[in-house]
Amino acid sequence: MSKRIVIVGGVAGGASAAARLRRLNEQDEIILVERGEHVSFANCGLPYYIGETIDSREKLFLQTPKGIQQRFNIDVRTLTEVTAIDRESKQVFSRNVITGEVVQIPYDILILSPGARPVVPQIPGITSADNLFTLRNIPDTDRIKAYVDHQHPKHATVIGAGFIGLEMAENLRERGLEVTVIDRGTQILNPLDPEMARPVEEHMRLNGVELRLNEGVEAIMEGGRLLQLASGTTFATDMIILAIGVTPENELARNSGLELGVRGAVKVTATLQTSDPAIYAVGDVIEVRDKVQGFETMVSLAWGANRQGRLAADHINGRSIAYEGALGTAIIKTFGLTSALTGNNEKTLKSLGVPYESIHIHPNSHAGYYPGAAPIAIKLLFSPQTGEIFGAQAVGSEGADKRIDVIATAIRGKLRADELADIELAYAPPYSSAKDPVNMAGYVASNVMEGMVKNLQWYQVDDFTRSGGLIIDVRDEVERLAGYIPGSINIPLSELRNRLAEIPSDQKLAVSCQVGLRGYIAARMLMQYGYDVQNVDGGYKTYAVMAIDRGVDPEGEKKNRINVPEVSSLTEQRLMLDACGLQCPGPILKVYETVKSMEEGQQLEIVATDFGFAADIRQWCLKTQNTLESLDVSGGKVQALVRKGIQKPVEADAAPLTSTAEKEGTSMVIFSGDLDKAIASFIIASGAAAMGKQVTMFFTFWGLNLLRREQAPEVHKKGLDKMFGMMMPQGTRKLSLSKMNMGGLGAKLIRHTMKRKNVDSLEQLMSGAIHAGVKLMACTMSMDIMGIKQEELIAGVEFGGVASYLGAAEDSGVNLFI
Repeated sequence: MSKRIVIVGGVAGGASAAARLRRLNEQDEIILVERGEHVSFANCGLPYYIGETIDSREKLFLQTPKGIQQRFNIDVRTLTEVTAIDRESKQVFSRNVITGEVVQIPYDILILSPGARPVVPQIPGITSADNLFTLRNIPDTDRIKAYVDHQHPKHATVIGAGFIGLEMAENLRERGLEVTVIDRGTQILNPLDPEMARPVEEHMRLNGVELRLNEGVEAIMEGGRLLQLASGTTFATDMIILAIGVTPENELARNSGLELGVRGAVKVTATLQTSDPAIYAVGDVIEVRDKVQGFETMVSLAWGANRQGRLAADHINGRSIAYEGALGTAIIKTFGLTSALTGNNEKTLKSLGVPYESIHIHPNSHAGYYPGAAPIAIKLLFSPQTGEIFGAQAVGSEGADKRIDVIATAIRGKLRADELADIELAYAPPYSSAKDPVNMAGYVASNVMEGMVKNLQWYQVDDFTRSGGLIIDVRDEVERLAGYIPGSINIPLSELRNRLAEIPSDQKLAVSCQVGLRGYIAARMLMQYGYDVQNVDGGYKTYAVMAIDRGVDPEGEKKNRINVPEVSSLTEQRLMLDACGLQCPGPILKVYETVKSMEEGQQLEIVATDFGFAADIRQWCLKTQNTLESLDVSGGKVQALVRKGIQKPVEADAAPLTSTAEKEGTSMVIFSGDLDKAIASFIIASGAAAMGKQVTMFFTFWGLNLLRREQAPEVHKKGLDKMFGMMMPQGTRKLSLSKMNMGGLGAKLIRHTMKRKNVDSLEQLMSGAIHAGVKLMACTMSMDIMGIKQEELIAGVEFGGVASYLGAAEDSGVNLFI
């Protein structure tokens, strides 16, 4: 017996359901009602048509209404809006949007696929803005493209830093517009975790997109030409793209009494039936179940809509189906970078309280010796007990897509994280390595699961050092020129076995390298020598990307943009360095070796495929007093022009990319334990900090007594350590004067005089200095000699050796010994 099936809405979900219904049953009557003019079009391709990457509007249309009617014998009614559902009589009311004619259409089965619409907030002035656009369908696309083509705007503001917002930012930038992206969040691409999103942010800036994060639009003025921002500033623009998210088109479902769920989405069963079994719903309008953790959510992606449309058609025709939820697998291109993800991110797992492990790796997209290899940053999240894969993220200029697809498949197949190492993937040098990045993620995960290594995450590093932990940087010394973890000491991996005597056995230890591999080797080595040690997961490369200040100041954003100046008269002396395929720190090491042999003023042009090289070369030039003359990121490559030595900028109006400012820090070695010298030290330190200088105070030998607590916990000591502890003053109130101490009377007199003359006490000076950002560092070697334990020292003290002090002194303009 034939049925009449009415489908509300086309595009992915509705069109897929219609085509599948006909393939399964020739007798059913199928009516597809679409409010717009177009039934089946590539909505994901709309930004690229605006950006003219897709050069023909006709390429956006997958099927025409006439084509669907002829091929599938489906009654397609475009420009027709369904306004109401009468569930009792099983009919819908439709209205022709041109003529206004209302028609009742009876149904046996109804499929709702109306999609979602852009969120439009109630911002004052938004209704009067004639240059404001949203992007959902072909008419929206035509309006935006016509405005860009004929009005020739110079600047566009994109409100929202999600997928659509960034795709529009990229394509408008490709059209030559200045583009600013505004978002209330702390990062772009919220489905990514922050350390994975940050390289994409830097890449957007390098391509001329201004990012204003932690910012919102409070009012729109002058017809959309002036924006009032939450920070209090005003901002001029020529056009506005609103892309802050979508909300389900749920009016039909709500008005007909169907059950709704999260964010007003329509609740459906595993068979995609609503609370009325005769009504199905698919696509962006429905609530789905997170496939990993099982919570209800919305996933507005094309794959789900297509799959749901097909499954609904199968169930209508008596087939056994079950839609089990969504992983949310997604991908986006932003200029030369690809960002991809699947499953849960770390933010979700934390909010749910799910125990998890996280690993970061930075392998090449294919064999490094084959031209064009580029690094991929990959993050894998999994259960440390069962190995269940919770999710993954990947960012890179090449190869991120297929690695996320493999991991998404692994999640679907219920593989454990360590079993990723067992997946046999196609290998040839142009495509992969013998150990594919997915395999590498499996190896690293298995090391964690088997207890071969304990990881320290990037966001735990600073607390680790503040609480007295020691980080050993096992990279070569030259690599630290591009940056290092503050407070870390440098013992290259090749020297580690021979320098074990320098490593304290009673201190918390962590090791760090560039990307984590040498750190793992060092950790395994030290663990076998009896050390309790962690490895900084993902190495300095992962830590550093989040250590850089975000810089939301608009002027600061503009300074981040790189202008490529004309080459000066030394062009004939320019050298070329091809660092493509080299994994970090390879490009920097090659630059270092080449620049050493160059003449002062000579230029070096470097091409690299490591997108992190853009940040590395800036830092390296600052540290080595060389000039970064230009930096370009395009075509999946980083091109930098470096001149040996400090030079004036080529263009008078272009700010130099290398800082030539004098060093502004202050470092102090506090050797003395005398009260008067301690007071003078902290007065100088507080004054320097008040002038905006970075101050490091390095306490050694008798100076360590300043840091001792008055009521320290009981610490077990032996022999000389115990004797030293009894003989030395315990805390600042026990310090004596260097002159005229008089059995302690002089110290009391000084303190009384300071109080009478309204001068802060030493304890107040110390507290104020710490509050002002002064770094107090205790010499671990002196502590060991004098038997002083970490537990005896006041809170807020960092611990380091002479290398830590020398690192601070190197960056200082003033260095004092007290």
